[in-house]
Amino acid sequence: MAKIIQHQIFYPNPVTDVWEYLTVSELIAQWLMPTDFKPVVGHEFQFKPGCMDGCDFDGTFYCKVLEVTPYKTLSYSWNFKSLSGKLNTSVVNWTLTEKDNGTELLLVHRGFEGEQMLPIFNLMNPGWAHHMTKLSEALNPETSLTANA
Repeated sequence: MAKIIQHQIFYPNPVTDVWEYLTVSELIAQWLMPTDFKPVVGHEFQFKPGCMDGCDFDGTFYCKVLEVTPYKTLSYSWNFKSLSGKLNTSVVNWTLTEKDNGTELLLVHRGFEGEQMLPIFNLMNPGWAHHMTKLSEALNPETSLTANA
C-alpha cells in the first residue's frame, strides 16, 4: 500500500508572499535547501541533501516542474535513485488557499510505494513538517525572534 505525506499549515501572510517562498530559488534556500528551481513547466532542477542514514538513496532529488498555477498550485516530480541506480518516482503538490487574511498551504507528497520506500518515507514525513515550520520562520522572522527569546 502506498504511503502519502500530507501536511497543512496556516501562515498569516498573503498568498503572494507564500508563493514567492515556494517559487524563488533564493527564498527556497532559506527554508528548504539550495536549488536552481524556476516556476516554468518542464524546468528540471535538483536538491542535494546528501545521503540519509538508513536509506537507500544517492543523495540527490531529481525534480521537474509539472504544473504551475500562480498563487494557487505548484507541482513537481521528486525522483531519487537508490545506491544501485534504481529510480524511485514521487510527486510533490502544493496548494495555496487564501483564508482568514492569510494563506493555508497544503503539501501532498505521493509515490512512496513498497517496503523499500518506508525508510525514506519515515525520514521525509517529519522532514517536510520541519521545513514547513522553517518556511513560517522565513516568512515571519520577527515572530521567530520573539518566540525564541
